[in-house]
Amino acid sequence: MRAAILMAGLVATPALAEPIKLKPLIDARLRYEGVDQAGIANRADAVTARVRAGFEAKAGDFAFLAETEATLAISENYNSGVNGKTAFPLVGDPQNIELNRLQLQYRGLPKTVVTVGRQRINLDDQRFVGAAGWRDNEQTFDAARIEWTGVKNLKADLTYAWGVRTIWGINGGNRFGPARLQSVGGNNIFANLALTTKVGTLTGFAYLVDQDEPLTLANSSATYGARFAGAYAFPSKAKLSYALSYARQNDYRRNPNRYSANYAAGELGLAVKAFSVAAGFEILGASNGVALTSFQAPLATLHKFNGWADKFLVTPANGLRDAYGSVGYGWKKLGRIDTLALTAVYHRYNSDRAGQYYGDEIDLSAAAKVKRTTFTLKYADYRASGFATDTKKFWASVEWAI
Repeated sequence: MRAAILMAGLVATPALAEPIKLKPLIDARLRYEGVDQAGIANRADAVTARVRAGFEAKAGDFAFLAETEATLAISENYNSGVNGKTAFPLVGDPQNIELNRLQLQYRGLPKTVVTVGRQRINLDDQRFVGAAGWRDNEQTFDAARIEWTGVKNLKADLTYAWGVRTIWGINGGNRFGPARLQSVGGNNIFANLALTTKVGTLTGFAYLVDQDEPLTLANSSATYGARFAGAYAFPSKAKLSYALSYARQNDYRRNPNRYSANYAAGELGLAVKAFSVAAGFEILGASNGVALTSFQAPLATLHKFNGWADKFLVTPANGLRDAYGSVGYGWKKLGRIDTLALTAVYHRYNSDRAGQYYGDEIDLSAAAKVKRTTFTLKYADYRASGFATDTKKFWASVEWAI
C-alpha cells in the first residue's frame, strides 16, 4: 500500500489538470446457506448480508479506485471458521469490515496498463489465481501489475504481489490454523503470456507463490504450464467449446516439503441454441517426491472447481481425479426476467494414486437476472466414499450491483 500512496502523490498534480469523472461502486448481497454434514449433529443455517461500496475517479490517464467491504452475520448458527462455533458445519463467510480495494491505475504508456495497490486479480479461468468471488469476503492482492498489448493478438500480464488478503477477514489469525489467516505476506510473481488465434487462445504461465507466514510455508510453490481454450461456431447456431491445460508444480523457496506434481485438465462442450452439454476431467496429481503431498492451488477461486460442496479445497495427499459432466438450458427475456439459466453437474472423484474412490457429487443451480438484480438458487450433494463425509448444501441469494 505504501507504493500506491507514493504513486498517488507523484501524479496528483498533473491529474488535477484533467476533468475528473466519478463512478460509484456498489455491490450488495443477501444470502442463506444451509449445510447438513454427517458427523456434525447441528445443521448450519447462515444468513449473511454483504455490501461493497466505493468509487472510481478517472482523470486523464489515471484512475483511482477505493472500495470498502462489510459482511454482517444476521443469523450466525454456523462455524464461520473464525467464530469458534465448531459444533456447526463450516460456512466460510465470517463477519468482517475491511478495505477491499485501494488502487491507482495508469494508462499513459502505449498499449500498457499499470495498476498498483490492493486489487482484484483473476487470471485465465481462475484455477491458480482468483478473487474467490463466491465467498462474501473477497480475496484481493496487494500488488503491482503490468498488462501490455503492444503486439497484435498478444498480451503479456506480469504481477508482483507482496500480500494476499484472504476471505477470513479481520478475525482471522494464527489461532485458527494455517488456512485461516487474515493476510499472508510474501514475494509472489504471476506471469502470463496469451496469444489469441482464430481457433482459440494459447496461454503460457508461471505462478511463483512465496508465503512468508510460518504456518503457510507449505503453500509456497512454483507452477509452470500452458492452457489452450477456444470455440467454433457452426452455421446452425451451434457452438463447440474446448479447453486443455497442463502444468507442473514444484516446492519453492522455504517450503519444507520436497515434491513435484502434475496438473492436467480438459473440457469439451456443445451449445445448440439454449441447450448446452459439457464433459471434462481435472487431475491434481500426487507428488513423486518423498513427502506425501500433492498439487495445490492456494490462491485459486476454489469454489468454481471440483464441486460446490467444497470438499476438495485442499487436494488430498493422494491427489484428485475429477471426471464431470453438465447439462444446461437458458432463456432470454422470459416475461420480466432478462435471463434465466438452469444447470446440473455430476462429479465422480478418485485419487490420483493408490486407487481410492472418494465419492460423487450432484450440483444444481438456477439463476435469474432482472435488470441489476440477480437471484440464485444452488444445491450440492456430496456422497462420500472413503474420504470426508456426506454433505448437503443449499443456497438462496439475491444480489444487486451497479
